[in-house]
Amino acid sequence: MATPLARFLDLPRPVREARGWLHTPAEMAQQPETWKATLTGFEGLQPRVRAFLEDVGVRAAKELRPAVTLIGAGSSDYAAGALEFVLRRGWACEVSVVASTEMLPNLDEYAAAGQRSLWISFSRSGNSPEGVAVLQRALAGYPEIAHLVVTCNAAGRMAALCRGVPQACVVVLDDAVNDRSLVMTSSFTNMIVLGQCLAHAWSLDEYRPVLGRLVGAGEDLLKRGSAMAEEIAQRSFPRVCFVGSGAMASVARESALKVLEMTAGKVRTMAETVLGLRHGPMAALDQQTLFVCFVSGEQRRGAYARDLLREIGHKRIAAERIAVGPANAEGEFAGHCERYLPLHGEVGDHYRPVLDVLFGQMLGLFFSVAHGLQPDAPSPHGVISRVVQRFQIY
Repeated sequence: MATPLARFLDLPRPVREARGWLHTPAEMAQQPETWKATLTGFEGLQPRVRAFLEDVGVRAAKELRPAVTLIGAGSSDYAAGALEFVLRRGWACEVSVVASTEMLPNLDEYAAAGQRSLWISFSRSGNSPEGVAVLQRALAGYPEIAHLVVTCNAAGRMAALCRGVPQACVVVLDDAVNDRSLVMTSSFTNMIVLGQCLAHAWSLDEYRPVLGRLVGAGEDLLKRGSAMAEEIAQRSFPRVCFVGSGAMASVARESALKVLEMTAGKVRTMAETVLGLRHGPMAALDQQTLFVCFVSGEQRRGAYARDLLREIGHKRIAAERIAVGPANAEGEFAGHCERYLPLHGEVGDHYRPVLDVLFGQMLGLFFSVAHGLQPDAPSPHGVISRVVQRFQIY
């Protein structure tokens, strides 16, 4: 029997186009296969990328290594956030995340003079107004900062700005993951896979089996998770709260954005860290709220998630609690949530964002359809667009 996600793909193309389902379901479904292609593509780029990273000091003595700043806007910012810990661990560098929307008006505060720096910019289109302006101004005003741009669009302005610049390097992902839908799905997860490849630029043999487990678990999750997402969306929850810790905090933010975007705000969403929810935001929960917790596979972090799920149940401030986490932890969580979505294959927290976010994406898709919207272009009055429209840069 075809899964709910597969049923979208089985419809004739004219039907999918008319309903606004042409791109989004296919771009979600292709993700595990495209992760393999991103790794293969990186293998071809590995000598050039490693040489660049070595030139900017990533392999230097620890005290000489650059401070690394990960930059993006919206979903690209959340992709950057999902990579902070894996890059910190892989490179033994100081790594921070700053959204380009915050970097642009405060550029001089972030461009520390005299400090060896590498800025890594993530952008699906390579045309985000903030991302372009930050890169343009940094190249002109701070030539000592090195830049690595990760994008899905070879023709984007960010790639063009770096052409011929010695302290800049551009990595362009396959055009298949340059999502045509308004929302980012396969571009989001493939930029994260590319970032994980960067973390293993000198140890790809260690990463290949990790990616293999991610691919297998992703294919499984797309089948089982789509059935759960479809059923949940039919219940018309007015509000969804997502929580996660560590790398999964970015998954919570991206999942909240996907549901919000694809429902044009008809379903209100929020995202918090597992421990941050108690510090005020819990006041927004009520008995109509769908609560989704991305559960860490690390025992201590997982215990905090378990206790939060128990507390929310005790306070009766959610209509339903869903936990997404390792299959081997299902028994521990079964009594503290109404549903547990198990992730198969042993994958550490640092690598899980590409996997967990699939469920958030599918919730967005099925909520969109349930509200009679077109997932490819869910903003009927053009309030949001695929690429943020240009605005005055000061």
